[in-house]
Parts: sequence; C-alpha cells; structure tokens
Amino acid sequence: MSALLTVAEMAEADRLAVASGVPSLTLMEHAGAAVADAVRLNYAFGPVLVLCGPGNNGGDGFVAARLLDRAGWPVRLVLLGERASLKGDAAAMAQQWRGLVLTPEQADFSACDVIVDALYGAGLSRAPEGKAAQLIAAANASGKPIVAVDLPSGLHGDDGRPLGLAIRADRTITFFRLKPGHLLLPGRVHCGAIALADIGISAGVLDSIKPRQARNEPGLWQALLPRPRLDGHKFARGHVLVRGGRQAGAARLAARGALRIGAGLCTIASVDPLHGPPDALMHTDDFIVALNDPRRNALLLGPGNGTDAETRAAVLAALKTKRACVLDADALSVFADDPAALFAAIQGPAVLTPHDGEFARLFPDIAAETNKLARARQAASRAKAVLVLKGADTVIASPDGFAVINDNAPPDLATAGAGDVLAGFCAGLMAQGMKPLMAASAAVWLHGAAASESGPGLIADDLPEALRPVLRRLRQ
Repeated sequence: MSALLTVAEMAEADRLAVASGVPSLTLMEHAGAAVADAVRLNYAFGPVLVLCGPGNNGGDGFVAARLLDRAGWPVRLVLLGERASLKGDAAAMAQQWRGLVLTPEQADFSACDVIVDALYGAGLSRAPEGKAAQLIAAANASGKPIVAVDLPSGLHGDDGRPLGLAIRADRTITFFRLKPGHLLLPGRVHCGAIALADIGISAGVLDSIKPRQARNEPGLWQALLPRPRLDGHKFARGHVLVRGGRQAGAARLAARGALRIGAGLCTIASVDPLHGPPDALMHTDDFIVALNDPRRNALLLGPGNGTDAETRAAVLAALKTKRACVLDADALSVFADDPAALFAAIQGPAVLTPHDGEFARLFPDIAAETNKLARARQAASRAKAVLVLKGADTVIASPDGFAVINDNAPPDLATAGAGDVLAGFCAGLMAQGMKPLMAASAAVWLHGAAASESGPGLIADDLPEALRPVLRRLRQ
C-alpha cells in the first residue's frame, strides 16, 4: 500500500486492470461511488454542487451526482464544455444523469453547502484557463468545503505543483494508490484530508509497473527494524561515534537520539568534557584517534561542528574508513566550495541530511529544480549516497533512483536541534545493521511520530524520550 504512482503509472494501472477483464465503466462507477460516500459520511445533508470537466474526472463526477441524487441529496451539476462533446466512459455516465446540466455561467456557489471538484483531477498538464480558471477561483472564494476527485484540479500529480490556479480542497478522494503530488508541498495543503478508495484494480498490476517511489510508513521498513536479542549484548547493537564541536548541545542531542533508538553504545568525541545527562554517553577528546577502534561502526559528523579545516579533515577521515556515516549540518556546509571532493570521498554506506539551504550549497545547479522528488534523486545519484532532503515533505532518495516521501511530520518539528536528533536516529539504526535507505526512512518516520507523541510545545530534547512509546507500539 505504500507504493506511489506517477500520473502515467496510474494510467497504466487503469489500462492493465481493463486488460485483465475489469470493465472501465466499473472502475468509474466505483470511483464515483467513493466520492458520493465521502460526501454523505463527512458532511451534513444539504445541497451539493458538482463541477464536471470534459474528461474521465468529469465522468466520476457524473456518477457521484447520480448516486447522491438517488440517496435524496439536492444536487446541481455544472459541466465545463458541451455534453455532446463528451467521449467514452464520461459520455456513458453523462447519459445516466437525469438532472439538469448547467453551464459554468449558471454555477451558483452561494446555493450549495458542499462542492465536488471533478473538473480535471490529475488529467491536466497546463494551467487552467478561461471558464475553468473562473470556476476554480469561484469555488475557492466561496468558502464552502470542496471534495476533490482524485486530485484537486490545477495541481500536477507528479510533484504537487500548482500549474496556475488550483482547487484548495477540504478533502481529496483518490483511487488505488496515492500520487507523489498528494504528499509533496504545496500539493498536500491543497488536498486537505486524503482518502484512498479501492475501485477494483488488483495490486498485481504493480508487478508490471514497478513504481520507483513510496510513501514512508512502517510497512516499508518495520520488518527490518532492529530488535534486541535475548542472547545479545550491547556491543552487538553497535557503537555510534559522534563528533562534537563548538556547540556541544547539538552533538549531545544527536547522541541521545542514537542511544534511544537502540544503539548499544555511543561516544562523543570533543575537546571539552561532557556535562549533564545522560550518563550513558561516553567521551573521548580526539575524533581521529577514536576512529582507530573498528567497533565504532557508525559515525556521525556535523551537528555543531563548525565549518573549518578540522571539520573537513574529520569528514574525509571518517569516510575513508568506509564505515556507515551520517553527515549533517556543518559536515555538509564545509564542502560548499568543493562539493565534488565530498562526493569523491564517499566509498561506504552514507546518508546526507541537508535542509534546503545546505542542499543549495552542495547542489547549486540542482536546487532550482521545482520537483522536490527529482531534486533529491539527482543529488543522491551524484553523491553516491542516500540523501534526506528535509522539510515538512521530507524526501529520502537512494542513488539507484528509488525514493520515499514522508508526510507524518507535524509543524511543531520546526525547532532548534530537531535535525540533530534525526541524524542520531539514523546513525543509531545504521549502527544496528540497517541499510542506509531503510535506516533513513525509518528514522524520518519515527522522528515525526515522536514529535506527534510530544505534542504542542515540544523542544528537541523531548524527541528521544517521546520515541519510547512509539517503539513500544511498533513492537506490539
């Protein structure tokens, strides 16, 4: 269920379903029924205005209108274009609608309680114009809740980018599998609450499509999540080495995250001694010397390190060991003048965790790419490392092109030090043997879940503690 389909891949899923014997009219009937159910179950009884476009999205709208009318709801239907111009399944469903078909000029948004947007869905590749743009603008300005069919009209399904004016929906009903545009910003804001409906397409079509992107959820990585063994010991759970720096708090947050997520040991290497809890942290004063112990199998550099020659040398020394490395913050920015030197040094398993500013320093030519999914993929390929492009819609991309989109992070996570904890989560999982892509994906999701567990008012220090009940639920 975590697979995400591009617009083209969803079209192929429809084609394969029909080729396997599922009538296309059945798929449309099920889609329209799901929309009608969403209206009936989520809104008080009242007049509904259904906006239908000239394609199959409009056909879904005709079905929803018919089923709502049959259930006794007052329905008015507006068609963009001429009824006689409809083709295929949309024309067949329009023939079954016995009510009036209004023109866009006759749309009365003040006389409805709920609007159904069945104008375009994902079937649009350019900005809405003319009457379509006018309907979208009027629907948004009405203040009425809007239920979007498949995807709010005006959004690009592959990247969530408004092509021009775009519907801002209260909820979106989509079918079979979500698209990247449902999760990437600003698409996710336009979609509102998202519901996924089964319309009769077999999951077996995914074997032929082989999608290269997924939604980040436990089903993707939970079977790989490390669990302590009854016959195990702390050394078997890995040893994380964190390089400290001028801002000791950042390294401590990262180290606490690594311990809480299950690493057996964690050492901070810094010139200054540690102060304050947790007492489980160990300390050494020389990172380069600490690298000589091969039992320190996961290395984390960057939080609070500073962008000086010593940080640069430490990163290169860490990468030379070919052990699992997580590079965050200053460990990335210190290579802003020569990103190629960093990428050339990556020989072992590595995860880079930039926010947008750090990303632009390392990948200035890619940063202008508007599709965040494409941006992360290109960067991961160039760096030969898993790349975590952070944000409310964090994208985790592998050098081979597979990518994961995360959507469980609450806005409370925008707080100092939260990224340091995330880096620690990732290093802690890699120390326990998880491969970079799955370790990063699990760390990002657990980070968001811990933030939700903490609730309003959270600070970064809360995240390692809030992780405990999240892990407990996953184990159960």
